[in-house]
Amino acid sequence: MLMHEDRLFPADPTTRRIARSLYEQVRSLPIVSPHGHTQAAWFAHNEPFPDPAKLFVQPDHYIYRMLYSQGVTLEDLEIGVEQIQNPRKVWRIFASHYYLFRGTPTRLWLDFAFETLFGLTESLSAKTSDLYFDTISEKLQTPEFRPRALYERFHLEVLATTDSPLDSLADHQIIRDSGWPARILATFRPDSVVDPDFTGFADNIATLGAQTGEDTAHWSGYLKALRQARARFRSLGATATDHGHPTAQTANLSEPEAAQLFITVLSGNATAAQRELFRAQMLTEMARMSVEDGLVMQIHPGSARNHNRKLYERYGRDVGADIPMPTNYVDALRPMLDLVGNERGLTIILFTLDETAYSRELAPLAGHYPCLRLGPPWWFHDSPEGMMRFREQVTETAGFYNTVGFNDDTRAFLSIPARHDVARRIDCAFLARLVAEHRLSEEEAAEVAHDLAYKLVKAAYRL
Repeated sequence: MLMHEDRLFPADPTTRRIARSLYEQVRSLPIVSPHGHTQAAWFAHNEPFPDPAKLFVQPDHYIYRMLYSQGVTLEDLEIGVEQIQNPRKVWRIFASHYYLFRGTPTRLWLDFAFETLFGLTESLSAKTSDLYFDTISEKLQTPEFRPRALYERFHLEVLATTDSPLDSLADHQIIRDSGWPARILATFRPDSVVDPDFTGFADNIATLGAQTGEDTAHWSGYLKALRQARARFRSLGATATDHGHPTAQTANLSEPEAAQLFITVLSGNATAAQRELFRAQMLTEMARMSVEDGLVMQIHPGSARNHNRKLYERYGRDVGADIPMPTNYVDALRPMLDLVGNERGLTIILFTLDETAYSRELAPLAGHYPCLRLGPPWWFHDSPEGMMRFREQVTETAGFYNTVGFNDDTRAFLSIPARHDVARRIDCAFLARLVAEHRLSEEEAAEVAHDLAYKLVKAAYRL
């Protein structure tokens, strides 16, 4: 067996018993995945996944980031190509380096998928590489492993993708027209048309204008085009937006000031400070629009993206070279919160890669402003230790009910049930300690465990 039934539970027998009891009450609840990066095309066309390398290695920057750190080249892993030419070779490289993932959450997620989905109980290694490749390849050709069948097998209730305003959303429309009752929802991610540092920014805005019929060369037409794009997403079931800005900075410029700044950034002549000010203004504009249309707003700041310049120039965005940065929230969010912070119909979910902000800034902010909620540990902190640190640092100030449950934020489809299982186990372990210390009754803990696993995410994302 790859996994122990009591994994991640406390070592103390009394607390472990409580955690195990709590977990048994939530382990089989439906999975609500309100933010991720799976592809709607998988479910629209329901074609078999081509091979294990394409399924596990290519989409998962957690995997190739670690391999690259140990000298494996991205060329050897065929990252960035549409069709992997030698998937067995790529898999063998991965298998021979699997030991690198000992002690990491990636190992937990992968072992969960290997054992529960494919029945593989001997650890992946150079020795078992071909066994794994052949077993997985064979199963991927069966109807039970098509994307729609896996969605149902995972007991998914909702799965949200992340999509550009320029996306046609044709695959989402195909899913809806097919009559398949699953809920695959788009999420509005406007970075390409609100971030002046995004590749092709000016061209993207022109495309947005052409799609919406608005004059996006001017501030008022640009805002109208964004409202139209949001309405199109909402018509296909979207309930949320997502914003991946470098910082959490917001601004509240006058309309003439914002209009002039827009002309400057559109010209390509803006300074770094002006580009940051524009991003800050656009977070506030997005919050205004969320007050109007009810879309939940997610802010994912604090990543120094594409840190490895050579990899970025060779492979483009999202190749695992992003690095967390310190992030300020108290001063950065003030302009936006002065405007909309007391709106009870607005929900803004804050994420962080800066754990030092949990108890100092984020928990006090969410523990006061009606519109704010705290997103779960994200990215580098989506780990057992990261989840426990989050609960320990935010609960005393924000409580449980100013958080939003768990989301997996993944491109790796087969890791979704594993990630939710880890989150449920860690939450039950934390609650078990409160019960053992007589800070909660076991009945209260069971209610909270259910809320963290299921109810809070549905409420926060209006699902």
